[in-house]
Amino acid sequence: MIWRCGRLSWQFPRPTLVMGILNVTPDSFSDGGQFLDPAKAVDQALAMIADGADIIDIGGESTRPDAPVVDEAGELRRVLPVIRALRLASPVAISIDTMKPAVAREVIEAGADIVNDVAAAFADPAMARLIAESGAGYVAMHMQGDPRTMQANPTYEDVVGEVGTFFGSCLERLRQAGVADEQVVLDPGIGFGKRLEHNLALLSWMDALRNWQRPWLVGLSRKSFLGQITGADVQDRLPGSLAATVLAVERGAAIVRTHDVLETKQALKVTEAILQAQRS
Repeated sequence: MIWRCGRLSWQFPRPTLVMGILNVTPDSFSDGGQFLDPAKAVDQALAMIADGADIIDIGGESTRPDAPVVDEAGELRRVLPVIRALRLASPVAISIDTMKPAVAREVIEAGADIVNDVAAAFADPAMARLIAESGAGYVAMHMQGDPRTMQANPTYEDVVGEVGTFFGSCLERLRQAGVADEQVVLDPGIGFGKRLEHNLALLSWMDALRNWQRPWLVGLSRKSFLGQITGADVQDRLPGSLAATVLAVERGAAIVRTHDVLETKQALKVTEAILQAQRS
């Protein structure tokens, strides 16, 4: 499989790609408020690149439950200075975490390579058209509901089957808009409209989602389901994050999204060495 992201492409199977999280927001659940200053944000991005990040994922609107909506202008004020400066400082792949086509268009023009869309182009059909026109890479995520209401009462009869069905219809919708399958990565949306048992089921049976022949991305870093299991506060969830990430990669995840790049890279190197020895 190949993932094409404008000027970049990755061929799979390959060592797991690590996407470093950079939230330039006041209210994200883990690092909100830390990187509102563009200079500090770029320094953090460069530090993650030095630690081994393959992609920097920049977000200007929190998607935690009950987070306030940010308009397009406000989101662009937060992300554009960071993306422009980072593009000058490094050739690293840049991802924009947004549901808004107008924001995505501006940041692609500023140098972003990937759009990471928690709404999987269902919030606005213009998103799919933009991805087709631009050739950008695209992460389509499953979410039940929307970020403001998604944890109110998430309900599934068969979460693995329903997520798989969702991606079948999502890929078809993207194809009809002119998006090539090779541009798309799929994300099961751990913690987005899911209870603890739904998250655990998806991670346990992730290999059952491989029929779509697309790479899978998982975002597990510091998430609330880890706190439910361990009782750890958000800043103390690194061990749980690493355990979940290792198991997700063993079950087929090709890209992982994390706040803790250095530790995640080390855990993945050990995991991949063991898996390679197992295959030899």
